[in-house]
Amino acid sequence: MAMNRVKINSDVELKDKLVAINRVTKVTKGGRTFTFAAIVVVGDGNGVIGWGLGKAGEVTAAIAKGVESAKKNLVKVPILKGTIPHEMEVSYDGAKVFLRPAAAGTGMVAGGAMRAVLESAGVTDVLAKSKGSSNPHNLVKATILALSQMRDAYIVAGDRGISMDKVFRG
Repeated sequence: MAMNRVKINSDVELKDKLVAINRVTKVTKGGRTFTFAAIVVVGDGNGVIGWGLGKAGEVTAAIAKGVESAKKNLVKVPILKGTIPHEMEVSYDGAKVFLRPAAAGTGMVAGGAMRAVLESAGVTDVLAKSKGSSNPHNLVKATILALSQMRDAYIVAGDRGISMDKVFRG
């Protein structure tokens, strides 16, 4: 299923969150050369989210490149009353993620890279579990893929060409 990419106005405030930073070493005849790779997630806290990877010789430059890359990969995800519309289980390479909606006041039960993605999207109540690989690259991609495949009642009604009443009546 294709992700629903979205264009954002320049006046929307996107907050960036660093997920992971990795020091990469290249051995040359002159010695070792160190560079940094940064995985960054950006979001407006209201359902728009994106991720990016930046690589540079300095940490701050790598983060800045990651933020610019993330702004080019924005997707819109449905969020209802601070949680997700329904359960979803998705795998991306070796990482599997399971997301379940939670009642108000539950909080975010998620860890690591998944927590950064969900916070940036604006989800406040969710139960999440990562299975398989804990590689932050694949966890971020799997979580964003799961969120982008979610459909709320408005999307379902639009896809079927029926009213909201018919969606809930069957």
